[in-house]
Amino acid sequence: MTAETSQTLDRGLRVLKLLADTDHGLTVTELSTKLGVNRTVVYRLLATLEQHALVRRDLGGRARVGLGVLRLGRQVHPLVREAALPALRSLAEDIGATAHLTLVDGTEALAVAVVEPTWTDYHVAYRTGFRHPLDRGAAGRAILGARQGVLPETGYTLTHGELEAGASGAAAPLLGVSGVEGSVGVVMLADAVPERVGPRVLDAAREVSDALR
Repeated sequence: MTAETSQTLDRGLRVLKLLADTDHGLTVTELSTKLGVNRTVVYRLLATLEQHALVRRDLGGRARVGLGVLRLGRQVHPLVREAALPALRSLAEDIGATAHLTLVDGTEALAVAVVEPTWTDYHVAYRTGFRHPLDRGAAGRAILGARQGVLPETGYTLTHGELEAGASGAAAPLLGVSGVEGSVGVVMLADAVPERVGPRVLDAAREVSDALR
């Protein structure tokens, strides 16, 4: 800790990170051990976080992440979208196809940013807010591949006709970005994705990942 940082805030954030990494919650004793502080300090931290709905305690006394975190999380999408737009614009113009950034939202894939090329006569209309199952479409499949550690050797995923008849897609996951599951991809009216598209999508996904780190 430096003179410019707050020890109490640091401990509170560490509590949230510890709780976020467990599905069954943690007791005061467990948190005390992990933080290296006494139980009284942990009680005070939890009481403060509870007041802001960032932590809740069940009937057994185990602390878990509270619903207040969801309200904070809603602000993540605009920040991620802003960081991704330059790479998406470059990708859409280069490929001549609709580029998109897709994030996980529960059990679905959610398009949070879409950029259409400016010079093509026609392209696939793909709107921000479009949702689809994670196991359908290149965007969702790329995310699942990264989650399960079973990405194709190329690093990108190709699909055809899974979300829209006659449309093909290519997508690559965002990697190395803490707390964000997503992918960058393109969708086009074609029977197959041209060979150069996959590597270009992979480069764009890396660019977005770098911007978010």
